[in-house]
Amino acid sequence: MKKDKIIYWATTGIISLMMLFAAFSYFTDENVKNAMSTHLGFPDYFRVELGIAKVLGALALILPMVPTRLKEFAYFGFALTFVSAFYAHLSSGDPLAASIGPIVFLGVLAVSYVYFQKRTSLAQS
Repeated sequence: MKKDKIIYWATTGIISLMMLFAAFSYFTDENVKNAMSTHLGFPDYFRVELGIAKVLGALALILPMVPTRLKEFAYFGFALTFVSAFYAHLSSGDPLAASIGPIVFLGVLAVSYVYFQKRTSLAQS
């Protein structure tokens, strides 16, 4: 039980911190702003929209008062973001080695989700 709790909070913390850092970068780092529009070809409003979604999703995962259904939407949104980021980097000509990061984080997210499910099923028992 204690091991499950540690794994859940470690993986959830990693994902949440990474998403908050990414959102912060979207709003403050000119290099990231330029890379999103020039290199990846996304319109500027998408960067803002994605940054806000990442903040809301990270808060949904780490705040205990958020309902289970909303947390599951955050997990889905982050999974979609990671798959889309991987595809966007490959499509823009980035090498596989530079594009694999989102897939690694997708794995961390999957572990977090599995342990989230374990915790919620135990709480309902």
